[in-house]
Amino acid sequence: MTETIKEFVQPDEKIIEIEIERLRPFKNHPFQVKDDKEMYLLKESIEKYGILNPLIVRPVPDGVYEIISGHRRKHAAELLVYRKVPVIIRVMSEDESILSMVDSNLQREKISFSEKAFAYKMKNDVLKKQSKETKGQVDHKKPKKRIVEIISEDCGESVKQVQRYISITRLIPEFLQRLDDELISFNPAVEISALKEEEQKLLEAMDYAQAVPSLSQAQRIKKLSKEQKLTLEKMQDIMSEVKKGEITRVTFTNE
Repeated sequence: MTETIKEFVQPDEKIIEIEIERLRPFKNHPFQVKDDKEMYLLKESIEKYGILNPLIVRPVPDGVYEIISGHRRKHAAELLVYRKVPVIIRVMSEDESILSMVDSNLQREKISFSEKAFAYKMKNDVLKKQSKETKGQVDHKKPKKRIVEIISEDCGESVKQVQRYISITRLIPEFLQRLDDELISFNPAVEISALKEEEQKLLEAMDYAQAVPSLSQAQRIKKLSKEQKLTLEKMQDIMSEVKKGEITRVTFTNE
């Protein structure tokens, strides 16, 4: 399995080899590097064919380089005890590097809910910042696009879905992990993300009832929170309800 990310060499760029020890991970990189089946296949591919797509890096102080794209390739190369890897060096500002890192990594085949969520949030934060900085230079004759609309067009998601993803970054880590592990569905998680951090003790209620919230249950919990009436007992009562799919049905024939 080779990486599906394709890097394009610009006219004034060259592919060179750099020592792995001079490479640094991207600050607050939202995409996880795991020793899973995909990593095993990537390592196998690199061992057989080499690194076909060079890493994209940018120079930072102290003579080292920050990885924009290629964290998984770098890790696979380390497992194979490579000393050097092919890279393309690009000089970028902090904001440019964040946007490039997010856009290139979103091309990956498999991305977890949390990875996509934090990637969208990083892009959203940078575009908001840039929008404030260029406020006086905007052509008011042209209709102004909202930030989420720009992200929506760039990433091929609906505006509503982009907003949902950004909202789940407010989930506490334990709950976010349950979402990534597919122990809870995406839409209920979006509703739960509206709760205050301390209210997300819903995890305790889930353990108490040995259940995960359905969409309607999550919506009712969110409503109680909005009305400032949410307690752990009420969450446990809601979570202890028998869901439709759990009811045993008996069918009687005319006979």
